Amino acid sequence: MNQFQSPPVISVEELGIRLDQDPDGLQLIDVREPQEVEIAYIEGFEVLSLSKFEQWSREIAQNFDPHKETLVLCHHGMRSEQMCLWLLNNGFTNVKNITGGIAAYSAKVDRRIPQY
Repeated sequence: MNQFQSPPVISVEELGIRLDQDPDGLQLIDVREPQEVEIAYIEGFEVLSLSKFEQWSREIAQNFDPHKETLVLCHHGMRSEQMCLWLLNNGFTNVKNITGGIAAYSAKVDRRIPQY
């Protein structure tokens, strides 16, 4: 994939359906910072903060299946897009950016999740 192309996307509405139907079929990555995750979190997401990239990047291929569907989340969708591109450029084959991030998920799918 060209680094200037946008990665595939999934809407927050579709994410909500997928989390209800088949959460085990998904790998879920949240790239937000720990202080953001303390405010708002969706159950099942593995937190890989971008600021800690050096700590987790070498092991990602051992800790995640590069061919399993991987959905990436951040606050609004910008950092997760960067992460998707990095994953796609590092051997992952089925990656989607969650458009609108946790802010959109909170507004459109689960209002119990706080906005910040």
